[in-house]
Amino acid sequence: MKQDNNNTASTPQDLAKAYEFKNVEDKWYKIWEEKKKFKAGLDENKPSFCIVIPPPNVTGVLHVGHALNNTLQDILIRYRRMQGMNTLWLPGTDHAGIATQNVVERQLAEDGIKRHDIGRKKFIERVWKWREESGGQIINQLKRLGASCDWDRERFTMDKGLSRAVREVFTRLYDEGLIYKGDYIINWCPRCHTALADLEVEHEPTDGKLYNIRYPFSTGNGYLVVATTRPETMLGDTAVAVHPDDERFNSLPDKSVTLPLVNITIPIIFDSYVEREFGTGALKVTPAHDVNDFEIAGRHDLPYKKVIDDNGNMNDEAGEAYSGLDRFECRERVVEDLKKLGLLDGIEDYQHGVGHCYRCHTVVEPYLSKQWFVKVKPLAEKAISAVKNGDIRIYPKSWENTYFDWMYNIRDWCISRQIWWGHRIPAWICESCGELIVKSTDPDRCPKCNSTDLTQETDVLDTWFSSALWPFSTLGWPESTKELSLYYPTSVLITSFDILFFWVARMIMMGLHFMGKIPFKDVYLHALVRDEHGQKMSKSKGNVMDPILVMDKYGTDALRFTMTAFAAQGRDIRISEERIEGYRHFINKIWNASRFVLMHIRDCDPKETESLDAGRLSLPHQWILSRTNRAVSKVIKGLSDYRFNDSASAIYQFVWREFCDWYLEWIKPALYGDDQEVKAVARRVLFTVLEITLKLLHPIIPFVTEEIWHVLPGSRKSIMTEPFPEVRPEWENKDAETAMTLLMGVISGIRNIRSEMMIHPSASIEASVICPDDKKASIIEQFGKDVKAMTRVTSLSISAKGECPKGAASYIFDDIEIYVPVKGLVDIEKETAKLTKEKGKVETQLQKTTNKLLNKKFLANAPEDVVLKEKKKKETFIAKLAKIDKSITRLSEIKGD
Repeated sequence: MKQDNNNTASTPQDLAKAYEFKNVEDKWYKIWEEKKKFKAGLDENKPSFCIVIPPPNVTGVLHVGHALNNTLQDILIRYRRMQGMNTLWLPGTDHAGIATQNVVERQLAEDGIKRHDIGRKKFIERVWKWREESGGQIINQLKRLGASCDWDRERFTMDKGLSRAVREVFTRLYDEGLIYKGDYIINWCPRCHTALADLEVEHEPTDGKLYNIRYPFSTGNGYLVVATTRPETMLGDTAVAVHPDDERFNSLPDKSVTLPLVNITIPIIFDSYVEREFGTGALKVTPAHDVNDFEIAGRHDLPYKKVIDDNGNMNDEAGEAYSGLDRFECRERVVEDLKKLGLLDGIEDYQHGVGHCYRCHTVVEPYLSKQWFVKVKPLAEKAISAVKNGDIRIYPKSWENTYFDWMYNIRDWCISRQIWWGHRIPAWICESCGELIVKSTDPDRCPKCNSTDLTQETDVLDTWFSSALWPFSTLGWPESTKELSLYYPTSVLITSFDILFFWVARMIMMGLHFMGKIPFKDVYLHALVRDEHGQKMSKSKGNVMDPILVMDKYGTDALRFTMTAFAAQGRDIRISEERIEGYRHFINKIWNASRFVLMHIRDCDPKETESLDAGRLSLPHQWILSRTNRAVSKVIKGLSDYRFNDSASAIYQFVWREFCDWYLEWIKPALYGDDQEVKAVARRVLFTVLEITLKLLHPIIPFVTEEIWHVLPGSRKSIMTEPFPEVRPEWENKDAETAMTLLMGVISGIRNIRSEMMIHPSASIEASVICPDDKKASIIEQFGKDVKAMTRVTSLSISAKGECPKGAASYIFDDIEIYVPVKGLVDIEKETAKLTKEKGKVETQLQKTTNKLLNKKFLANAPEDVVLKEKKKKETFIAKLAKIDKSITRLSEIKGD
């Protein structure tokens, strides 16, 4: 048998008894890469399907979120590739400005060096060196996951092509008046020493204090009480504001107050921004240290007084008593000084959201600074329309409202960062005449005065700026490349919901503005991966799951299938090793079933399966082909609708329940019988169904399916280039499905009685079926031989009416009654005693668990996962008791007969 690889396994005998996933995964990924199986084509005659990978940080390592995200992308790429489309999954990494700079700075610190000691140029060289040596770790881990990206097209947000695109975009936006530089309140991280976008600030509920401070009227006749959570900023107050409609301030004795501790006069102003319900209704206005106060100051022409420096320390403007103090130390000093002066009116406990840097978790300081901004509102209008009119569809749809809410209230985007690693802003100042020059290429002289004394802006661009261009910059823009014409707009973006605004919305705005087209047609936002108890994973809780360790233990396919099986739209994914182990058993089930099939199809000709006439086959064959058809339909629909869990569930149920548990068992007599014609038909159907099953499974579990595929009869190319199964209308057979459902119900009923009554598997039993429906009775009678063989029944009687025989156990489904006489087969007293003893043990266990859950001390002190485990144990014991009671009752009834 020919293959398109160097694998020595070429016959069915080579499928090992046990599935050794490590060897299989290493072997096949190497072959796929060597054979360029992931390479995108440029065939204009084929429909295109493109996904650009959400570029992981170059500093990153694979975590469960990455594992989910990239598994889902890979499933779609493999599925569309098998459908014969021009598929491109474009990989790459993000330069992660702040994170990467922090990594390299820490390395330097180990040698006692600061970046300023070696200068900007040398520092950037060190970062590039680090990237070359260590920055590719996550790419290798994605390959371990089975990601079928076109690795020859891998991009990096700092490579030459993307750097050119970034400069081009910046220059055009500046020329259009959409980028400007100005004074503005930004989020400043005193630790990272850079500005942060609003979205890069994590607001956490914090137990703080609300300080009520007396601001004396300038006339000395009374005071206003002002409430604040940050008393240290009062040193930079330039006004006190009240609401114009607040009746409490209709008759103020003065129009100004004396700023405590600073002893300067500041005005009382009226502004409708003030929340009358907050505090006392009087708001201190600190324009240089609060974004809303900054806006108020602009409306009232107030001065801006900076009292905190970029290290988070008080500066000279704060006054001699406070200069040099840390901002939080200053807070304590200010409060003490106000107490001494009798100007502290009270302190209340107050919980509020405090902004923290998303990188280092330092409390962010609102800070007046000169920064570069993008005017986003003009860009947002088209981005809103694109989603409103359905050009872009967001899955789940519920996220659309969140998207609109943010986009309608969007603020200008601060894009400058005070770090060295990143895209340096393409702006220069002429030192001779002060001209600001913005160009996509480095200027050699000033266009205004012809001076060559030019100094480039020291800030770099926000990392998200270059990421916003990702769907078109990675395809060659600003050049008009063939890739752009074929693959833009891309087909779908799969990403986490928490970067809907960081990244997704910005890509939509930039794509529409520079390409005149949406960047992608669909956006699928996957949920969070949590632990088995629904807890968010964190190192502090010790519940973080490392995908690499999981793949080492259970195999990549098992992890991928688990992720897919729980990827329901709009629901967080609860994952545990127990669940992954469960799907590892599923992989083994596929393997073992394939080994069984291969025993019987060694000399089959694949071409014979092409002429399979379903209408002329026996009932079990008609049924399995009809069920195969339904599985194909459900898998396709699930993948098309981004309901990955539906696809996984459909194929799981088909493989385990229908193909393995029923069909393989049903046709064993035909496979082992002497009728060669019957055997040949069974083999052909087996071969056909296994091939289709492997193809359906391949996008989700690529490794095991590729391995099995290559030991099937016939010349084999990679399964990933095989056509994906399509629905075969001629295979649909509702009558066959109805008949088989009936027969499976009868068989299950007899088996259930044997199990519940604990009748030995080898014991001969008799069964009677009472079925009032003539058509159903005819089917049972027609296949009575099969029913008897699959239940080990010596005799099977079928009648339209009848009563329960004495000493018989019963089973009822729909309108059918099944009876099996068990007297003489079961030692009723012995089995009853055994069950009674077991019941006592379970009751004792249940009582212990119940007592624990009633113990308030246990509930208060035990970890949540321990409490949940006890609750689960209680449910298990209750269910077990119910089952035991049912069996005892049935034995008692039989004894009475």
